[in-house]
Amino acid sequence: MLPRIAVVIVTYNSADVLEGCLASLAAGAAGVELTDVVVADNASKDGSTAIADRADLPVKVVQLGRNAGYAAAINAGLAALDLDDVAAVYVLNPDCRLRPGAVAPLLACLDEPGRGIAVPHMVNPDGSLQPSLRRAPTVGRAVAEAVLGGDRAGRLGTLGELVTDPRAYARAGAYAWATGAALLISSRVVREVGAWDESFLLYSEETDFCLRAADLGWSTWYEPASVIEHIGGDSGVNPVLAALLVVNKVRLYRRRHGPVAGAAYYLAVLAGEAVRALAGRPTSRASVTALLRPSRRMTALPR
Repeated sequence: MLPRIAVVIVTYNSADVLEGCLASLAAGAAGVELTDVVVADNASKDGSTAIADRADLPVKVVQLGRNAGYAAAINAGLAALDLDDVAAVYVLNPDCRLRPGAVAPLLACLDEPGRGIAVPHMVNPDGSLQPSLRRAPTVGRAVAEAVLGGDRAGRLGTLGELVTDPRAYARAGAYAWATGAALLISSRVVREVGAWDESFLLYSEETDFCLRAADLGWSTWYEPASVIEHIGGDSGVNPVLAALLVVNKVRLYRRRHGPVAGAAYYLAVLAGEAVRALAGRPTSRASVTALLRPSRRMTALPR
C-alpha cells in the first residue's frame, strides 16, 4: 500500500502558472498516493479556479472570498483535509514544478524521528540553484548581512541567515527554516504546531511555522534527492512586497526575542537596507521607509 499525501496550493491570480504546477503533480508524486489537491484561492479574478476545476486530479477548490494572505489560505486548505487519512501535506506555491519522483524522497525523510518538515532542492527555470535554506535569524547574522551583503555572508561559514554556498546544497541536513514555496509537513506536525499565523499576510509565516515546529522538537530537513523548479515571486523587484518582507522579519524576531534584542535586530536590518538604498536599490528604499514608519505597516494585500 502506497503512503498517502495531500497537497495544498495557494492561488491569487495564478492562471499563468497553476496549470503547469498541477500538470507536474502526477509524475512528481510517483511512488505515493495523492489523495487530495486543495487549491485555496484568494479571490482570483483571472480564471485560476477554472483551471483547477478541469485538472485530472482529485482537486478541491476552497474559496476564501478575499485576498486574505498566504497563511490564511493554507489554514483554509488544511481545514478541508482529513489529516488522519494522510501521512503528510505538501504546501506548494502555484509557480512550482515538481520533477518526476520528487515527493517520495521527502516523505522518506519524515520517517526519521524528530523530522517534521521536509524541503526539496530548489532550482530556477534555467536549472541553476535557487538558494532556499535558512539558518536561525540572529542579530549577529543581520549585522553580517548588513556589512557584507546577504550573498557573501551566506557563503562564509555560518555568518549569514540565507545559505548561499552551493556546496551546502549537495548534502542533506537540518536547517532552521526554508522557503515556504514547497514544504512537506507531517500530519502530526500540522496538528501539533497548529494554525499558520495569519497576522503576517505574506512573508515570515513559513519562518514562524518552522520555528514553532522546532520549539516542539521537530526539525526542518533538506533532501537534495528531491528537486523542484520554482519560477519565483517578485519580492525582489516589487518595492511594496520587498518592504513587507523586511518589516515582517523584524516583527517576527521581536515577537520571539523581546524588545531589547528586537531593537538590536531592527537597527541591524535597517542599516543593511539603508546601505543598499544609498547604492540605488529601489526595493531597499521602500524597505527603509516602511521600517521608519511603523504606523504605516502594511496590513492588507492587494484586492
